Amino acid sequence: MQERMVDNEITLIPYYRNDEVSLPWYQNLDVCRQVDNREEPYDIELLHGMYDYLSTHGECYYIEYKGQLVGDVSLKDNADVAIVICKEYQNRHIGRRCIIEMLRLAAEKGLTHVKANVYSFKKQSQRMFESIGFYKAAKEWYQYDL
Repeated sequence: MQERMVDNEITLIPYYRNDEVSLPWYQNLDVCRQVDNREEPYDIELLHGMYDYLSTHGECYYIEYKGQLVGDVSLKDNADVAIVICKEYQNRHIGRRCIIEMLRLAAEKGLTHVKANVYSFKKQSQRMFESIGFYKAAKEWYQYDL
């Protein structure tokens, strides 16, 4: 897995264990609710389990924005895409640009579609996926056909 240049501001860096940077993202309760609809922060064991799963069942990247790691994005072998942007960097269209790059990666892998689990209360995420071309395929599932 190699770095992927999204644009002049964003680079996707292949996952490596970096708890000092990534654990604080998942200790923000707003982010935990957005990601897993959970009311408790991640601990180190849960963080490692999540990243180990994502990196062995697909491709997982850190999102570097203007030289700063601000989140992660993954494309699993089953065509599921997931993204997390730390609270301080949300609403800058970083997620949209990274998801578009994941669609390119999916096409390179020969996938026929990509899907995303988006909770019904995440209206902003729903709008972001729809603006890219995803459509609602099932309750809380959005799909993009390649």
